[in-house]
Amino acid sequence: GKQLFSSKNEFRISALKFHPTESNIFICGGFSPEVKSWDIRTSKVLRVYKAAVQQTLDMLFLPEGKEFLTSTDAVSRDSADRTIIAWDFQSAAKISNQIFHERYTCPSLTLHPKESVFVAQTNGNYMALFSVQRPYRINKKKRYEGHKVEGFAVGCEFSPDGTLLVTGSSDGKVFFYNYHTARIIRTLSAHKEACVNAIFHPVLPSLLATCDWAGEVKIWQ
Repeated sequence: GKQLFSSKNEFRISALKFHPTESNIFICGGFSPEVKSWDIRTSKVLRVYKAAVQQTLDMLFLPEGKEFLTSTDAVSRDSADRTIIAWDFQSAAKISNQIFHERYTCPSLTLHPKESVFVAQTNGNYMALFSVQRPYRINKKKRYEGHKVEGFAVGCEFSPDGTLLVTGSSDGKVFFYNYHTARIIRTLSAHKEACVNAIFHPVLPSLLATCDWAGEVKIWQ
């Protein structure tokens, strides 16, 4: 059967993530200053997380799901305040909005599978590395650069063993970075259009799926 989740102030949803330990709960955000958490058992909103932004670009639960991050469109010439916001999941309180201080939006976020770090894809054509522990410090010694973002919502992901970081690129390529050294290991000329995501198979790490701006999907071995 079909289950509908709706509310009076509907908005176009562009990001949705299930809670890592409570499988009945998910959060969603999009073209709205609000992110909402829902319970699929009741089809009702549990909590509303409000920020002075126009759009949520991506969301990421931190380990155990007590906290989560949202990346937003809030960036200006004088301030990078609210570009990435950390939230307390239970109380809906903002923990921090002073995480990323460079003036680029971050179209996607990804969590390392084994270490206490996450990566933010940035519109500065690089991926930045942060700690998942408060105050979520950026690692200034590591920067994953060489690919292009150029305004596309380019996704990135770690390999299941955490040794590789893969990302799409607006020129249609896929880039593989060594997580520890931040060096490019190899590139694939995957698509003619902008490659907007590259995802590893969760069980078979030799399989990779990529997709492009025109809707083409490819599987690589």
